[in-house]
Amino acid sequence: MATGVGPLSGAAAAPEAFATTEATLAPGVAMASDSFIASILMIFVSEIGDKTFLIAAILAMSNPRLTVFLAASSALWIMSILSAFLGHAVVTFVPMSWVSLAAAVMFLVFGVKLLQEAREMDGSEIAKEMHSVEAELSEKDEAQRQQTMEAGEVPQPDAEAEKDGSFNVHVGSEAEDSAIERSDNCSTLASLKNLLGLLLSPIFVETFVLVFLAEWGDRSQLATIALGAARNVYGVTAGTILGHTCCTGLAVIGGQLLASRISVKKVTCAGGVLFIVFSLLYGYEALYNGSVV
Repeated sequence: MATGVGPLSGAAAAPEAFATTEATLAPGVAMASDSFIASILMIFVSEIGDKTFLIAAILAMSNPRLTVFLAASSALWIMSILSAFLGHAVVTFVPMSWVSLAAAVMFLVFGVKLLQEAREMDGSEIAKEMHSVEAELSEKDEAQRQQTMEAGEVPQPDAEAEKDGSFNVHVGSEAEDSAIERSDNCSTLASLKNLLGLLLSPIFVETFVLVFLAEWGDRSQLATIALGAARNVYGVTAGTILGHTCCTGLAVIGGQLLASRISVKKVTCAGGVLFIVFSLLYGYEALYNGSVV
């Protein structure tokens, strides 16, 4: 008598397979969402009033805001991706329990240091940091100005063109007619040129380099590495990118006003408490679970 698997048994197995898949995915989704939220909170308490925040705010006062925003954000995005995946790579060589323990120690040190800094603050830190950033940017501009003067003045291309006015009019009219005829075909190319001109402009390059170098080795970068090692790397990456984007947007839109209104002491104190909470969570995971939950 045959006892093969019939349609009913296959139909009964389908819900079980779906339930197993759902049970497998649920912890991963929860871990990613927890990592996402933790990363956003970490970035906000670390970056508001920080050096990279003030660089974007000061440069946006005298330069196109969109250019400064794109340059600063892209530098921080690249740094976030590199830091998160650098931390994630550590898990390949080090047991997860040791990674959680190292993250707990790092966040404890950061938290205690932030609370100590908050206790010693007198309310003038943001003004001092802003003056320091302004002085650094002024020195850089002065050095570039001196290099330009030493290289000599660039010859004006219009000097030769002014010698023959009729020729300029003739060539200009022909170029204008030709441009009108090809306007539909060249619209995409013109848009691409404008985008490249924006991304490769001196302001974009200067902002990108300044923000990238200021963020390298910063507290938020080290915290991102720790989170990337102990948490879901994709949630950490998305959270840090969103957090940096929001902070940079605030800096570009009204960074100086916001910096003068917020209490850096309270933000620093909140950051210290948050980092100590992270330390306790990772310490619990390392000692009792041996893995991230």
